[in-house]
Amino acid sequence: MPGEAVVARARAVLGVPFRLHGRDGAGLDCVGLAAHALRLAAPSGYPLRGGDAAAVRARLDAVLRRVEGAAAAGDLLLMRTGPGQLHLGVWTGAGLIHADAGLRRVVERPGAPPWPLLGCWRR
Repeated sequence: MPGEAVVARARAVLGVPFRLHGRDGAGLDCVGLAAHALRLAAPSGYPLRGGDAAAVRARLDAVLRRVEGAAAAGDLLLMRTGPGQLHLGVWTGAGLIHADAGLRRVVERPGAPPWPLLGCWRR
């Protein structure tokens, strides 16, 4: 799937409410957004905190290709947003689309992500 198509699918759900373990138009979390944008099956039942980065990387490696170097539009970014908390977002080439728990909806923010990047994957 071309990166532009991934970005378009992510942009199509901008404004959808944030909902933990959400998987449809009624609500999405970061995993649900990633699954929707990349057309992947999403896991369920994961904790909100206590993220094991190695385990998440292994799950992503099983379904996507890890990218070394600069991210391209449509790439999936894994970030650490706080102690024990991981987050996924779709890179647009100029910003990040992600399910923002604080703003309670899927948003697009310009520029580089404000959190440490732990990895990048491509469909």
